[in-house]
Amino acid sequence: MDVYLIDGTYELFRHFFAMPAAADVNGQEIGAVRGVLTSVLSMIERGATHLGVATDHVVESFRNDLYPGYKTSEGVAPELLSQFPILEETLEAMGVLVWPMVEFEADDALASAASKAAKDDRVRQVLICTPDKDLSQCVVGTRVVQLDRMRNTLRDEAGVVAKFGVKPQSIPDYLAVVGDSADGFPGVTGWGAKTAGLTLSQYSHLEDIPKDWREWHPSIKRARTLSESLFSAWDDARLFRTLATLRLDVPVFDTVEDLRWKGPRPDFAEHCRRMKSPELLARVTSAKSMRSAP
Repeated sequence: MDVYLIDGTYELFRHFFAMPAAADVNGQEIGAVRGVLTSVLSMIERGATHLGVATDHVVESFRNDLYPGYKTSEGVAPELLSQFPILEETLEAMGVLVWPMVEFEADDALASAASKAAKDDRVRQVLICTPDKDLSQCVVGTRVVQLDRMRNTLRDEAGVVAKFGVKPQSIPDYLAVVGDSADGFPGVTGWGAKTAGLTLSQYSHLEDIPKDWREWHPSIKRARTLSESLFSAWDDARLFRTLATLRLDVPVFDTVEDLRWKGPRPDFAEHCRRMKSPELLARVTSAKSMRSAP
């Protein structure tokens, strides 16, 4: 079996800006919710049997306690934020396992689910459905990969190296020095993507980098400047790496069979009525019938 792990936060944001506005029977904006539901359903219709969706039920997480500048919900449109609980409730009614994150982030849930699913010998491949660079640290060979559904491209371990210049296990170190504007931490002054990729291809982790710049690999230019910059900001670099490191201890499922789609709950019809989406109900019902057919 293949396991599909979907970044619900990314999908909701993507559809919010791509789909026309739409209101339910109560006037609540649900255009993005409709888009995500249709997108997930299309995966089921194409044969996905085991899948789970992670969302940031609350944008803030434990990382905000570690670093005041970490991303928050400030500036996010209320019309978008208000759709998170609706998406979670409706996906669950559709029969899809959902992980709404409060203390952790959606990325942590995806990382934990990928790690756990990959340990099950029945699983052929784990596909993490997001282009988010943070999740590249979870890639393992060709067994755990990233799937960019919008571009229909797969990123396996060789793909991570080709894109970033480093192996998956070095991605948190890479992000620590390069920074991540989406997550709100700046990185280390003077370190760009090319420099970070070249340096961390030689030294997998920050602690492996020699403190004496004269011992650095000769292929690394500006070694003295980079060394001074890194080690003068050492505590910040290690903190940024902690922020970039995804957790693997989020409770996600007991067994991979918890991810199997078995069809909608009876209350899914009411959700569809409220969203004025009879066609969605018809497609889900049809997909369930096809799965039930001998």
